[in-house]
Amino acid sequence: MSTSPAPTILVDGSSYLFRAFHALPPLTNSKGNPTGAIKGVINMMRSLQRQYPASKIVVIFDAKGKTFRNDMYSEYKANRPPMPDDLRVQIEPIHNIIKAMGFPFVMVDGVEADDVIGTYAVEATTTGQETIISTGDKDMAQLVTKHVTLMNTMTNTYMDIEGVKEKFGIPPELIIDYLALCGDKVDNIPGVDKCGPKTAVKWLLAYGSMQGVIAEAPNMKGKIGEHLRNAVDHLPLSYDLATVKCDLELDQKLAEIQHNPVDKDALLAIYQECEFKTWVKDLDSNAATSAPASNTTDSSLSASGDAGGAETFVATERLDPMYETVLTQDRLDWWLDRLQQYELFAFDTETTSLNYMQAEIVGVSFSVENNKAAYVPLAHDYLGAPEQLDRDAVLAQMKPLLENADRLKVGQNLKYDKHVLANYDIDLQGIAHDTMLASYSLNSVASRHNMDALAKHYLDVETIHFEDIAGKGAKQKTFNELDLEQAAPYAAEDADITLRLHRALWGQLQGTDSLKRIYQDYEVPLLNVLAKIERNGVKVDAAMLAQQSHELEDGMRQAEEAAHAVAGKAFNLGSPKQLQVILFEEQDIPVIRKTPKGQPSTAEDVLQELADEGHELPGLILKYRGLSKLKSTYTDKLPLLMDNKTGRVHTSYQQAVAATGRLSSTDPNLQNIPVRNAEGRRIRQAFVPEEGNIMVAADYSQIELRIMAHLSGDESLLKAFTDGVDVHQATAAEVFGVPVDEVEKEQRRRAKAVNFGLIYGMSAFGLAKQLGISRKEAQSYVDIYFRRYPCVQEYMENTRERAKEQGYVETEFGRRLYLPDISSKNGMRRQHAERTAINAPMQGTAADIIKRAMIDLDASLAKDFPEVCMIMQVHDELVFEVPRDQLKAASTHIRMQMEQAAELKVPLVVDVGVGENWDEAH
Repeated sequence: MSTSPAPTILVDGSSYLFRAFHALPPLTNSKGNPTGAIKGVINMMRSLQRQYPASKIVVIFDAKGKTFRNDMYSEYKANRPPMPDDLRVQIEPIHNIIKAMGFPFVMVDGVEADDVIGTYAVEATTTGQETIISTGDKDMAQLVTKHVTLMNTMTNTYMDIEGVKEKFGIPPELIIDYLALCGDKVDNIPGVDKCGPKTAVKWLLAYGSMQGVIAEAPNMKGKIGEHLRNAVDHLPLSYDLATVKCDLELDQKLAEIQHNPVDKDALLAIYQECEFKTWVKDLDSNAATSAPASNTTDSSLSASGDAGGAETFVATERLDPMYETVLTQDRLDWWLDRLQQYELFAFDTETTSLNYMQAEIVGVSFSVENNKAAYVPLAHDYLGAPEQLDRDAVLAQMKPLLENADRLKVGQNLKYDKHVLANYDIDLQGIAHDTMLASYSLNSVASRHNMDALAKHYLDVETIHFEDIAGKGAKQKTFNELDLEQAAPYAAEDADITLRLHRALWGQLQGTDSLKRIYQDYEVPLLNVLAKIERNGVKVDAAMLAQQSHELEDGMRQAEEAAHAVAGKAFNLGSPKQLQVILFEEQDIPVIRKTPKGQPSTAEDVLQELADEGHELPGLILKYRGLSKLKSTYTDKLPLLMDNKTGRVHTSYQQAVAATGRLSSTDPNLQNIPVRNAEGRRIRQAFVPEEGNIMVAADYSQIELRIMAHLSGDESLLKAFTDGVDVHQATAAEVFGVPVDEVEKEQRRRAKAVNFGLIYGMSAFGLAKQLGISRKEAQSYVDIYFRRYPCVQEYMENTRERAKEQGYVETEFGRRLYLPDISSKNGMRRQHAERTAINAPMQGTAADIIKRAMIDLDASLAKDFPEVCMIMQVHDELVFEVPRDQLKAASTHIRMQMEQAAELKVPLVVDVGVGENWDEAH
């Protein structure tokens, strides 16, 4: 952007009017008169005035009645709905306030504000003045030149020539052509049917102008060519309608326009009528409104005014040289204006709960510079707490900023903050960065990804820990109970550290394109998708779960009684000490493994091995434990986790936990419900759709084996998948030397264990243990497998060597998993790292693919099937709730999107199931 020290500012008042009305909540005074648009417009004007104290600021509004464009085309703007009454009654007060503030006010009959602005912009340029047009109207991009820049006051972003090219893909001189081709449904400007922005830009870049496109119309192929030819006759009219007129004969030249003195009495009367108490107080305390606040960036500013008559700043409590507690409206306004001036700011909420559906906001913090931050307390309610700003009013004031996608934000685990703000009807947009996800993308195993750990690891800063100020355990206070002297530094530090972490992590990500791409194209976009899935939740049948709890309890009792009968005495099945005595002393069962303390282990895998060897009691204990876990974790707990407002269960998907890139689910964990036993499947039957909907489950078929085929390039494996052969059956035929159509069920089961076992780096010993066969026989299976698929063995060996050389392995899309133990002298650690090196590229690639599918589906469903809800992600499966009348089309769409999420050397195949509950759909 090129501006002089004091550019001319042309304000699109009509744009301000509508944006303020739709951005702010429906505020009213005590008489019920609407005031939201008034407050929004005046806030933007005050902000603009502070930012450009020496500039001529002219405000231009549309006049009532028709314009010359209606004479050109009678249907111009015919589709526009009438102005809402709540907005109409606010126009006159807005006009009067702007005039009373001393701003030049222009409204010309028969033309639009755009035309007046265009004419003044040309005049300013011819007299050597730089011009800023303050508007939210995209059509005004046609006016941008070397000397004319657009400014969006709600976002404080600018658009020069390069900015227009970046946003639209074309220079300013082609914007009118672009608008004509696209048309405008709001203004009822006819364009080319089915021609969207991408098509218009492609045409203009190819043919140079709208006229060039028209000349090419006879040769344009396909349906779009037909649409273009149908539009040729009216495109010149569309061009004229979209053109801002820049040569009006106006009664008053721009050079003649001057600011007027402030009419304090008029302002006071309107402010009192609207009940703008802070502004009334400003006027009563003789704070001049005609001059802006100092543009200083020193957050310690607390003077009552300056020589230029700046608006009053009330002294604010200072905690230390770095952080500020905001307790007054003036200081909040100062900070919010400041946030508008920066390309990106750090944001955080402090709340009453970790449960995002129930959490209430206690305060918000933000930072725009290292070591400087502010905390705005809103709901600290301990005895003696100082007076704080009204929470609803502050959030209403911040809503336009937080919902503006052009105002970029960074946070630590912003998905949580997005949920919390949603509780207050604020849709957090503009999430550009998340330090938790940046750390995870950079190195998933270098550190834990919470703020305290990241600050120590990347900044060498010891942060204030929550337990230090709130206590621990049952006596831990919630944030609203914390004294501001402790709470404010903690909260402000969160924002400050987040900003500093972002700069450190972003700098490192910039050095590796693949990691930067994983972060920007996968993790950050997925944050918003997961927030939506979590918010959707899933309905559970509480009555069915209660019945299942009773049945599980009966099963536990039967298993316990049987275990007591086998043991010959009653004992506590949940006590490891009693189990050790019963199993290994009284039953004389052999000890397979010992605990670190030297005691016989009763771990689940030990008991399973003993049960496989034919020992009855370990099997009964396992059955008891399994039923007990299902009861306590799911059938008893799920009804308690149903949200009171939605009646649904809302899990939390963790992006930064599993090192390979997979998502995990907590509170409740929906990914660990057993699917291989009847009891687990019955729990899934309690996951049901709302009335009128049906469940759809879409699952990637054998995705990790397909990825193995892709990565290894093994011709036999590639051919099997390309030909649609049952890979397990084909492997069984090779291993057991029988024709494919004669493979028995048990042979296929063993071949499946070989296929998946080798993917997970399983040795012949592990395979023998899993299949219950000799190690020699298992080794023969492995040898035959590698003879059948020699490139798989070669891939595995190369991967191990590459991991040792570089210390990490990568997915197909560039996600890295670092392996610090790959060269460890400890054999067990080294072998584990080697197994991980083989599996991680496949598991990680599968994770990347389903993440890509989720991002694409979220966008396409919102556009084509807005009533379809994505409600769960479980490993390689996505679950949806679909209106019954959209089932066929939506299912086809889901399968297609998932199968197109990546291009491998083999086809991705998605199995789609439908049912009245999750189990039936799966």
